[in-house]
Amino acid sequence: MAEAPFIPLEFRRQGEDEMRARAAAFAAEAGQRRSIRAFSPEPVPLEVLEDCIRAAGTAPSGAHKQPWTFALVTDPGLKAQIRVAAEEEEQANYGGRMNDEWLSDLQPFGTDASKPFLEIAPALILVFRHAWELQEDGSQGQNYYTQESVGIASGMLLAALNAAGLATLTHTPSPMGFLAKVLDRPANERAFLLIPVGYPADGCQVPALARKGLDEILARY
Repeated sequence: MAEAPFIPLEFRRQGEDEMRARAAAFAAEAGQRRSIRAFSPEPVPLEVLEDCIRAAGTAPSGAHKQPWTFALVTDPGLKAQIRVAAEEEEQANYGGRMNDEWLSDLQPFGTDASKPFLEIAPALILVFRHAWELQEDGSQGQNYYTQESVGIASGMLLAALNAAGLATLTHTPSPMGFLAKVLDRPANERAFLLIPVGYPADGCQVPALARKGLDEILARY
């Protein structure tokens, strides 16, 4: 394999005051992000979603394989199909797959098997992980650290959508194999995350939750 060409790094070092200001501003903006389940049906600019996905696509990945596909769904018919299939899985989850502790942990959020937001939200972004590389000749190539790579990209996507002024929900109706079937995705793709995106509905409420403080999540050495 030929060695990849190297180019000069484009990097502008910030002064410490600027670094502190930028870090604090980003932390404050990220602190406003909340998962919502009450969406407005109002359309959102597609170019904004595309730019957010473009930002997610800059995430680091194992051996630079970029093992992800972001499927953007705005078609009402497809959203309806996704809702029906997701609710079938959720009925099974709430009806017996989830143990008592899991159901108890979900109780404060008031969730159940009904997922109307999958139709109401103007856009769904389905993140697919490439379990292996599909070569042009149809053979299988190797991918590396796909869970980690796609997880990082998904986090960057959520941060970009929040920074753009959009609300989201991370939805994982397990198992999620139905998503690849509904969208007829290639055999190497595995559904990783389903993200409804849009504006909050009028009067949207979220649970009164407290996030862990810095001293609870930071281990200093």
